[in-house]
Amino acid sequence: MVPYPQGQPEITILRISIPAGARLETHSHPVINAGVLVSGQLTVKTTDGKVLRLKAGDPIVEVVNTPHYGINEGTVPAEIVVFYAGIVGQAVTVSEQ
Repeated sequence: MVPYPQGQPEITILRISIPAGARLETHSHPVINAGVLVSGQLTVKTTDGKVLRLKAGDPIVEVVNTPHYGINEGTVPAEIVVFYAGIVGQAVTVSEQ
């Protein structure tokens, strides 16, 4: 279980569009987060080999402090809405590159 960080709580909500055929850079999230894929499809892969395939309407609870990336293997943009539970001033995404 990931403890909630010390500090002033802050919820961040992002709508992310991933173009058809795109691969996101490898990244991690230091905070608890959850979302829903509102359109398209998305494959999420962790660097330790786990794979999650999502289609429009599927919920996602993303991994915390685990490097991963997404690939849109579809023909239309993938749109995801994600809620991050962090603290003021803390990044919700950290690049692993």
